Amino acid sequence: MGYIIGIDVGGTFTDAVLADDEGNIVGAKAPSTPPDYSEGVLDVIGVLAEQMGLTVRQVLANTQHIAHGTTSSLNALVMGNVPPVGFITTRGHRDSIYIMNVEGRYLGGSPEQLQSVVTQSKSHGLIPKRHAHEVTERVDRDGNIIVPLDEDDVRMTVRDLIDQNVSGIAVSLLWSFRNPTHERRIRDIIHEIAPEMFVSISSEVSPRIREFARNATTIMSTQIGPGLKHYLGNLENALREEGLKGPLLVMQSNGGAIVAEEAPANAISTVGSVLTGGVVGSVALGAQLGHPNIVTTDVGGTTFLVGLVVDGEPVRSSTTVINHHPINVPTLEVHAIGSGGGAIAWIDKGGNLQVGPKSAQAVPGPACYDQGGTEPTNTDANLVLGILPERGLLGGKKSLNIQRAREAIRTRIAEPLGMSVEDAAAAIYQVQNAQTGDLLRKTVVEAGHDPRDFILYAFGGAGPANCAAYAAELGVQQAVVPLGPVASAFSAFGLATSDVVLTAELSDPATFPLDARSVERNFQKLGNQVLASLERQGLNFKSVELHRETDMRYSMQLAELPIPMDQAITAESLEEAAARFERRYAELYGEGSGFSAAGIQAITYRVRAEGKLAVSLELPPIDAADTADPSAAQIATRPVRLSSAGYMDTAIFDYTKLRSGHQITGPAVIEVPTTTVVVPEGMSGEIDKLGNLVILTQKGSQL
Repeated sequence: MGYIIGIDVGGTFTDAVLADDEGNIVGAKAPSTPPDYSEGVLDVIGVLAEQMGLTVRQVLANTQHIAHGTTSSLNALVMGNVPPVGFITTRGHRDSIYIMNVEGRYLGGSPEQLQSVVTQSKSHGLIPKRHAHEVTERVDRDGNIIVPLDEDDVRMTVRDLIDQNVSGIAVSLLWSFRNPTHERRIRDIIHEIAPEMFVSISSEVSPRIREFARNATTIMSTQIGPGLKHYLGNLENALREEGLKGPLLVMQSNGGAIVAEEAPANAISTVGSVLTGGVVGSVALGAQLGHPNIVTTDVGGTTFLVGLVVDGEPVRSSTTVINHHPINVPTLEVHAIGSGGGAIAWIDKGGNLQVGPKSAQAVPGPACYDQGGTEPTNTDANLVLGILPERGLLGGKKSLNIQRAREAIRTRIAEPLGMSVEDAAAAIYQVQNAQTGDLLRKTVVEAGHDPRDFILYAFGGAGPANCAAYAAELGVQQAVVPLGPVASAFSAFGLATSDVVLTAELSDPATFPLDARSVERNFQKLGNQVLASLERQGLNFKSVELHRETDMRYSMQLAELPIPMDQAITAESLEEAAARFERRYAELYGEGSGFSAAGIQAITYRVRAEGKLAVSLELPPIDAADTADPSAAQIATRPVRLSSAGYMDTAIFDYTKLRSGHQITGPAVIEVPTTTVVVPEGMSGEIDKLGNLVILTQKGSQL
């Protein structure tokens, strides 16, 4: 018996899914264990093994591979919890990372933050200036060496950085993506002086034009590389000691995995790894259910995440923003706010109720966890409102203390606002739904899509409790809650279904009409690069697919759009690619907003290789009900408050007793061992053939 395991390490819980080669799937959840998250990984594998009636060693000895997603890299960058690193660049260009191309003053800021000039932080530097050095060298825009590298200058710089106890050195030289010779030589010199020093060079991490983004990407990759290498090394050693024979794969932002040994070298590619698992899982489930257009929503303990699947493919992006810095990372486009189950409710200076972005996380956790937390969270509000059972989570294994929840809400929210505890809890619930609704509209509507063309998927431990409300707020007609064997571990299911995906890119700016032979050479070079990388993974692929695209823009403009170019490269196909760019530009920015007379440029070429693993996971069907009446699965009735109408007697159902075809009329609460699902008044739900709950939102906007 061979197993595939997907593990999603979140800030509050660690989720896992195990699938065998006979189509059986089991899911599990365990508390995360910061600062050493590897303990939580082993804990959740223990829960899987217990469900299988096996030992951890028996499970791991028969595991083909583990696909692992982690928030550790992203959290380290966002919170600034990174070690000191050095930076080496071309003489005269050090200050690019402090000037920040002016973008750093506004990138990643909300409209409210941008309007408040006085309160804006002006300090977003990645590293102190004493760690940023310049060396003498110069390569021109065509890759010609104009000034040779001064190696004595490099050696003096490296020794100075070593004396400052940096944990790694980032090297990003001007025009190095055209000619990486000097960057590679600097790396050699560093290793001659300090063989164990962690080094990242921009020509390998981010070979794109525009020095600020390239510098920032290389520095951030260096900041998290040593920690990621240490974490993955310890985790893999621990798994090997427990009997793991197959490879440990690490999820990347691009929606595919890479072997753990290679991940630290391009550490920045893992920053969104845990965010993309749910999107990948939604693609797989959507294929089963016949849903080509999906809005994915993942509400964990810390964040609310939104992604899109259009025509069966996840929406991708070539960049992201972290701490006001543009990062060159090919990624599945996922939008996030700090509005998860552990998001803390607080009152701002103007007396307004806010929820998030700060989270109680796993430690100390929400007040109701009774682990020392004193601040009210979404989870505390849901407990007071009757949405969550007082007996606790995880089938009662995670106890909840309603008195602690009430006390936190009373002291921090209710009394300052002159409200009852119950009204304050309802206000927290409403604010959370309003925030998530705003992000959904931004993600779907502002991208030019009609929500009525989409079905919303809701997962994560906290998503099912709120999804009916925010789905109705967005205007979709149906919300699907993946339950069955995966339940709130759906992102881990996505990790388990992921293939190995590697991306290579190269900037080679040129104005149309392009030379077809030059374009083909670029794609051939990148294709050879990713195929060689796939070979190094040491895995058996049942097939390999290559996808090619080019970032295009109007001349003298900054907005670039990726345009697929999988067809044969000819003069005619290049003209058609330019036409596709103009159509897409008009879709995003408005008809007539383009300016063809300025000319069109191809900027960056990109090849994505997908190594298809010899596994295809599908959720298994469940038994059908004899009747649509679910009353046999009802275990209680309790007061639950979901709207301004106050508490209503609400039917409580045990999910384990529900079958395909059972229909549920709101208000109702469905208790799943790892999550809780709410069907509000005026809505209905049905268990589908795979055990998922399909909620019909109807006129849910009246909530």
